[in-house]
Amino acid sequence: MTIDKSQIRNAATVILLRDRFTEPRVLMGQRGSKAAFMPNKFVFPGGAVDKADAHIPLAAPLPGVCAERLLEDANPALAHALPVAAIREVWEETGLVLGEPGNWPSEDIPKDWQDFAATGHVPRASNMQFVFRALTPPGRPRRFDARFFLVDADHINTDPDDFSAASDELSHLQWVPLAEARGFDMPFITEVVMAEVQARTHDPSPPTSVPYFKNNDEESLFLRLHGHPQPG
Repeated sequence: MTIDKSQIRNAATVILLRDRFTEPRVLMGQRGSKAAFMPNKFVFPGGAVDKADAHIPLAAPLPGVCAERLLEDANPALAHALPVAAIREVWEETGLVLGEPGNWPSEDIPKDWQDFAATGHVPRASNMQFVFRALTPPGRPRRFDARFFLVDADHINTDPDDFSAASDELSHLQWVPLAEARGFDMPFITEVVMAEVQARTHDPSPPTSVPYFKNNDEESLFLRLHGHPQPG
């Protein structure tokens, strides 16, 4: 399949936060040297939304306030597809499960989800917080409209140190102490998000608003997403 490099793809990124009240750490891995987008950089698990993500069942949806903010300047269907994509990418890139024990409502499970389902879990988004949004600037090899979700590592349903089921998309998977994170070779936007995470380590409640780093052909804007009540 040929990828249109000019197309802006919706994407989801997950910041898994461990020991937030004592010695906070985040899970990161290194992209390959031949990757078209951000080669060799240390990043959080994440990737583009697939068409099938819109139809994957969730045991529990994203919290209402987070869904409202996702829908600001966005397609309504993304309130479901984005957290699903986030959970799938965590599974694919780290082998960790964000879900709850249960059976899938259908035996017709998409190929990308069969190994996840085999663990005996159904994906769950109720423990995820939408905390950042960033649009890749023009002129890059790939452009993404990325939403970042913060998840406490206590909600991982498998051993948080077991990456044996991970794909080879990220290497050197490790829990990075926040105090040492700036010593890693990260993309600029990851550094910005890391600062947001550091500010939230002792506050598990949803943020009052979500930063949106919006880059388009005309200008770069740093906005705040507050969310609006959705029609019932």
